[in-house]
Amino acid sequence: MHLKQLLLAATVTCTLYAQAEHPITGRRIASVMGIGGAEWLERSERELEELPETAIDKMGIKPGMVVADVGAGVGYFTVRLAKRVGSEGKIFAVDVQPEMLAILKDRAKKANLANIRPILGSESDPHLPAGCCDLILMVDVYHELSQPQKMLQKMHQALKQNGRLVLLEYRKEDPHIPIRPEHKMSVAEAKAEVEAEGYKLEQTLADLPRQHIFIFEKAQKQ
Repeated sequence: MHLKQLLLAATVTCTLYAQAEHPITGRRIASVMGIGGAEWLERSERELEELPETAIDKMGIKPGMVVADVGAGVGYFTVRLAKRVGSEGKIFAVDVQPEMLAILKDRAKKANLANIRPILGSESDPHLPAGCCDLILMVDVYHELSQPQKMLQKMHQALKQNGRLVLLEYRKEDPHIPIRPEHKMSVAEAKAEVEAEGYKLEQTLADLPRQHIFIFEKAQKQ
């Protein structure tokens, strides 16, 4: 897809006007992609642009793990995660849009994956069980959270004691990545915002063409 087409697709499928600013960093919060963005999530170029299998490798996903895909959308990552954790593992697929979850459920059924549990979340709560998750993943989602502090607090409760939070976000430091600024995150922004809610940035990986992989460990809140 050419740059002009990429930008047009982002404009058509998203409401790209910031609604608020983060109280710690002043980062402009982007609006949530609607159901019209399902095609964007499934675009053929995504495999090369985001290398999803490489990303999952770097997260250390293993059979038997319990993982939450928060902002799962139509299940692009959910299905891959479900195959990695196997029948002994479980994937909580969280989204705030019932229409997205309906597509995800159909996709899981067609793939014969019985270890995916769809959950309708809210803007302030993913509705995950306490202490359930080895890892919580958000792929190009955190920057859209309208109430990021509350969500991070709820996810902190949902993680096991040694659990991890992983964010994939387009690199704001790179002006050549053809994504609107409010749909990108810098290392400094991610560290300041997430660590304030009881996490510690363990590492930032640069193995993907356009995205940071932020890996946070659960820390005890002061």
